[in-house]
Amino acid sequence: MMIGSASSTASIASSIRKYREFHGRTYHNFNTETTSEYWGPNDEKMNEQLDIGHHMLTLMLDGRLFLAPIGPNPQKVLDVGTGTGIWAIDFADQFPSAEVIGTDISPTQPSFVPPNLKFELDDAQLEWTYQPNSFDYIHVRCLLGAIQDWAHLYREIYKCTKPGGYIEHLEISIMFKSEDGSVTEDHFMVQWSKTLLYAAEQLGKTFAIYDFNREMITQAGFVDVVEKKFKIPVGTWPSDPKMKELGQWNTLFCLEGLESWSLYLLSTVLKWSYEEIQAHIMTMRKQILNRKNHAYYDINVVYATGSHPDQQQSLPLT
Repeated sequence: MMIGSASSTASIASSIRKYREFHGRTYHNFNTETTSEYWGPNDEKMNEQLDIGHHMLTLMLDGRLFLAPIGPNPQKVLDVGTGTGIWAIDFADQFPSAEVIGTDISPTQPSFVPPNLKFELDDAQLEWTYQPNSFDYIHVRCLLGAIQDWAHLYREIYKCTKPGGYIEHLEISIMFKSEDGSVTEDHFMVQWSKTLLYAAEQLGKTFAIYDFNREMITQAGFVDVVEKKFKIPVGTWPSDPKMKELGQWNTLFCLEGLESWSLYLLSTVLKWSYEEIQAHIMTMRKQILNRKNHAYYDINVVYATGSHPDQQQSLPLT
C-alpha cells in the first residue's frame, strides 16, 4: 500500500492510524495479531532518535549511505523497514534516475519526498509480491528485534534481487563492552544488554541478528559476501577526532533511545512495573554519562550479490 502521496495516504485504512498507546508512547497497529508485533514506538520521540542514528551511521561511513559497489546507475532500489524514510530520501536525492521504494509497518514518513521515491505500508516478513530479479539494490538497516524468521526474509530478498544486484544489511550489536576493563561482564551496562536480549528472545524476535547475519545471507544463496565491522564509542573518551564525534552522537542516540528500547519489552514481556522500568532507565542513563566508562558496541555491514550477471539465478533450497 503506497503512502507517498496525498491520494494514497488517504486510502490507508483509518484503523492503521489509530496507534496503540502504551505509557504515553504510541505503537503501530499493523497486523498485530500476526508476525508484525514490534517493540519500537512510532511516535515523534522515536522518529527523532532514528534520525539522530541516521546522522551517526552516515558519519561512521564517512558520509556514504552504503558500502556495496552498486555502480552509478541503479534503476530500482528497496529500503526494507525504512522508518522515518530519511535514508531512502537521501538515496533518492543522490540517484534521481532510480526508482526507490521504502517499506514499513508504520505510515510515519513525510508526504513531500523526491519524485523518484514512494513509501509503501508493508510487513517484510510476509510473502513478497515484488517480481523476482527486479531490484538492483536492497537495503536493510537496524531491524534488530523486528523479524521473526530472518532466513525467510533473506530468501525473499534473494528472490527479488537482480543477477549482479546487491543486498546490504547494517546491524547493531546492543552488547556494550570495553577494551580497558572499565565495562566488565558484571557491569550494569552489560546486564542491561543481556536483559533486553533475553526479553526479545522471549518475544521470538532476536536482538542478536548482528551475530549471524553474514552466515544467513550466505545460506540464502548470496555470493561475494563482504563484512565490515565498526566500533562505536559511547561518550567522548576516544582521542581520535572522528571517534570522539561519533561517541558524542552515539551518546545522544542512546540517551534518546533508552525508553524506546526498553518500555515495551520490559513491561509486556518481563512484566516489570512502569516505576521499575523508569528506575532502570535512570540508572542506565547515569552509566552512559559516566566518563569513567569507556564503553563501545559493534556495528557490522554485510553486503553481497545475488549472483554474477552472466549466471542464471536460481532460488536456494529451503
